[in-house]
Amino acid sequence: MSAPALPGTGTDAEILRLYRAHLSKGRATLAELFGGRMEVASSGAWLTTSDGERYLNCGGYGVFLMGARHPAVMAEVRRQLSVHPVGTRILLEPAVARAAEALAAVTPAGLDRVHFSLSGTEAVETALKLARANGRRKVVATHLGYHGKTLGALSVSGKDLYQRPFRPLLDGVSHVPYGDADLLEKELAESPGEVCVIVEPVQGEGGVIIPPDGYLRRVGELCREYGGFFVLDEVQTGLGRLGTWWGADAAEVVPDVLVAGKALGGGVVPVSAAIATREAFRPFDKDPYLHTGTFSGAPLLMAAVQGAIRAVQEDDLVPRAAALGARLLPRITEIAARNIPDLVTEVRGRGLLIGVELVEAGLAGELLIELFNHGVVANHSMNGSNVVRFTPPAVLTDADVEHLLAAFDGATRDLVEHAARMPERR
Repeated sequence: MSAPALPGTGTDAEILRLYRAHLSKGRATLAELFGGRMEVASSGAWLTTSDGERYLNCGGYGVFLMGARHPAVMAEVRRQLSVHPVGTRILLEPAVARAAEALAAVTPAGLDRVHFSLSGTEAVETALKLARANGRRKVVATHLGYHGKTLGALSVSGKDLYQRPFRPLLDGVSHVPYGDADLLEKELAESPGEVCVIVEPVQGEGGVIIPPDGYLRRVGELCREYGGFFVLDEVQTGLGRLGTWWGADAAEVVPDVLVAGKALGGGVVPVSAAIATREAFRPFDKDPYLHTGTFSGAPLLMAAVQGAIRAVQEDDLVPRAAALGARLLPRITEIAARNIPDLVTEVRGRGLLIGVELVEAGLAGELLIELFNHGVVANHSMNGSNVVRFTPPAVLTDADVEHLLAAFDGATRDLVEHAARMPERR
């Protein structure tokens, strides 16, 4: 008796086999829940699978703020690729200098020094090392905060599930509830001049958790009062995702280090950055080899940074993100309240970072699948497993918006039928 055929075309089956053989069996199994389809092309707000189907991309964990293959980014990358993609790291190189200038010009005033990396977690490591180099040996982070999965970044990411297999992690790390400035003050007061504080403007992987009004400003004030070192992780929220250039702008704060990533590479290449004040960056200024990376500031990546910043500016993507978010959030809230009132806990968001919290994690997984079946890719939240997260690009057209809303309407209707069939709900 022959084995059952794998889903998809022969090519899809072969890719699933290769994933199982060389990458991740779990990842291959998860892919089968979405029909085993392979994404093979992307343009703007849409991606195409190997069977020719098109899906509105509201996922990508915040990478595609300007959509896929934005012309301004692609032009810069192609130009750089044709002349000098990777530098020797011995001579100075113009592209990284121009990229640093462009980034410093759009970050809060006073953040003038830049160290580039590839992934967000590397930029967080840079920020944590800067804190250490400035004498802060303790770190206070927040429950459900997410900062990456390298060893240092994992130590400050606030979920036991991801930390447990790798303990012991960094010493001197504690976590307080997100949004609780009083408990944060207690931690700072116990060790004045010794603490690094790392928070997000909105907890993305935590499930789109929005802090109380004034929270970030209070964090900044407490760090100044008690000699703390303030790291603001804007890997997911920066470059316009929240409807402002940075969450720091809305809160009117200037951290010691702002961490950027995801959209910084324009949805074309991986780039991240730690942008610091002159004072905070002083240890790295003194010794340029204290913290380095072979591909830090690679010319090809720096071309993408310049293209991404130009795209945000020329296409007015920051106000577009604010306007689209103001349009989508109430409509998604209304559809959820109408179709799944007993299954949804809350819909919340800021700009184009929107979360739909379900009453249990299994329903969130089912909603992701139903959305996919209706032509939309969204994300789960790694630290908030009950939450389906939408991070659509700021280049959505009116037709794209209506497609998203129609898909959410259909997916939530289908979710009700599925929930009724679940044994525990009978």
